[in-house]
Amino acid sequence: MRIEAVVVNASPLITLFRSGQADLLPRLFTRIVVPEAVWKEVALDDRDDAAACGLPTEAWPRRESVMTSPRVEAWNLGAGETAVLSHALAHPPLRAIIDDADARRCARTLGIPVLGTGGVLVLAKRRGVIASVADRLERLRNAGLWLSDDLVTVMKAQAGE
Repeated sequence: MRIEAVVVNASPLITLFRSGQADLLPRLFTRIVVPEAVWKEVALDDRDDAAACGLPTEAWPRRESVMTSPRVEAWNLGAGETAVLSHALAHPPLRAIIDDADARRCARTLGIPVLGTGGVLVLAKRRGVIASVADRLERLRNAGLWLSDDLVTVMKAQAGE
């Protein structure tokens, strides 16, 4: 099934903006939800930060209030992760873009489909939006996203590189 609508957590937004790749989101998805808790986490950050400055100026994010799910709250995740997963759980077929390991375990347990920030690049390559993931993965790393060498190898293989 083609992914058209996503709900995005803070870390993916921050690293995509900091690496100059946030423009991939509206090129890949027709609906991009940013829960209020995530918006506050990103936009109220250091005012010199690329994500804090960039997110409020973009036309593509749909800033939404979210009712948190008790099933997600039971996992004691951060406010952003809880909002993202609660919203995805309540609004299928939204895909959650989230990197946090505990949040991904929660999503897997609750049957919430997820995509990581690196996975966004793989999807962009598969759809012909970008030519290569290798240099873009390095840009994510330089922007602060931790990606193991093994994971980078897997993502390159998934992208056909």
